[in-house]
Amino acid sequence: MKFKELLFDRHFYKKLLLVAVPIMVQNGITNVVNMADNMMVGQVGTSEMSGVAIANQLILIMYLCLFGGVSGAGIFTAQFFGKDDRDGIKYTLRYKIYICLIIAAICTAVFTLGNEPLINFYLRDTDAESVPAAFAAGSKYLKIMIWGFLPFSIMQAYASTMRETGNTLPPMVAGVVAVIMNLALNYVLIFGHFGAPELGVAGAAIATVISRYAECIIVIVWAHLSKKTKLLLKGAYRSFKIPVSLVKTITIKGMPLVLNETLYAAAFAVLLSIYSGRGLEAIAAYNITTTVSNVFNVVYMALGIAVSIVIGQMLGAGEIDEAKHRLPQLLIFSIAVSSCVAVIMLIFAPLIPAFYNTTDAVKEMAANLMRINAMYMPFYTFIHASYFIIRAGGRTVLTFLFDCGMLWCVYVPVAFLLINFTDLSLGWTFLLVQGIEIPRSFIGGIMLKKGVWANNIVS
Repeated sequence: MKFKELLFDRHFYKKLLLVAVPIMVQNGITNVVNMADNMMVGQVGTSEMSGVAIANQLILIMYLCLFGGVSGAGIFTAQFFGKDDRDGIKYTLRYKIYICLIIAAICTAVFTLGNEPLINFYLRDTDAESVPAAFAAGSKYLKIMIWGFLPFSIMQAYASTMRETGNTLPPMVAGVVAVIMNLALNYVLIFGHFGAPELGVAGAAIATVISRYAECIIVIVWAHLSKKTKLLLKGAYRSFKIPVSLVKTITIKGMPLVLNETLYAAAFAVLLSIYSGRGLEAIAAYNITTTVSNVFNVVYMALGIAVSIVIGQMLGAGEIDEAKHRLPQLLIFSIAVSSCVAVIMLIFAPLIPAFYNTTDAVKEMAANLMRINAMYMPFYTFIHASYFIIRAGGRTVLTFLFDCGMLWCVYVPVAFLLINFTDLSLGWTFLLVQGIEIPRSFIGGIMLKKGVWANNIVS
């Protein structure tokens, strides 16, 4: 098939979108509700919003650790599914549950014991009058959110397995139910409607924890009742054993991903701390930017996951040449779609921050940061897709160096130097730091062209 025919292959796009669209819908609704949640907390005050943003940045470390944990085993799940190996799928599910429970336990202990010093890490060199309120809000929010770690962890193990085996609908429905419940409970508990106590940021945390349990229950029940996954998971708990050789293989391949996601989240936590050198308003603006940008980013994020699953299934089935043949088509399609989204984001950049109850300076700063994110979105898309394609072939050490290595060795030092040794505004600093994505894209392109990702790891 010629490249022109590939480019207009509707059947293949349908296959890709059947995986990507449910992920987009789930993550899109989740992030829209997170934005509404963010706005509601912002009604309490800018300091409270900043405190919650700090807590969420810490929680993100745990979430990405979980993502790394399930992704390592998920590489094998997708290839086992392509190979039609049901026992392999069960083994990887068990592995995911074990690793997720371990990560949840460690993060619970760390965030419980280190609550105060972790929050204070971000509250230096800021307006002294605003710090106590931000600290109190962040500390209170984090203490409550810990109770949602267990259900979220187990849900991730199941949801990733369902996606990798082509059953993307249940996680989407569960996510939609959870975010609607979260939004409704936010309205009741944050502001004290319908006779409920007015709990402020504590109400936002309680609403999130309750919705996590609901989401977990829906995903687990559906996974074991759905025709698509019922047979694949039948007998999954007759034994809790996993072949030692497979545990070793998954761990060797997966640990770089766990380490990558952990250090990736930690890098952004450090970046937020660095940007806080421009004041508490910088934290608020960065928080708004991240929350709103995530709504638009769901498109390229979902496409990256979908590309990884589709490529992984091809590699597992031994269709190495077909995977290489399809690669340019996947990249062009992803970049074209995300470029359209970037234009929409540019249009809405100055409008959305206006809904926040904060200062004009914070709104303007957030709008500028959003414009920068929109401008770089095609590069984000290419890098994200490159990461997932290389990962699908089991080259996890390479993805670690490409992703986390660049963050810690380039992004963080550049941001630190610009904030501490120049008078550049947050906007100019953010523009220069994100500009590193351009040379990083060229590196990703070279690795894809060399075909280092085209490996069958379950043969």
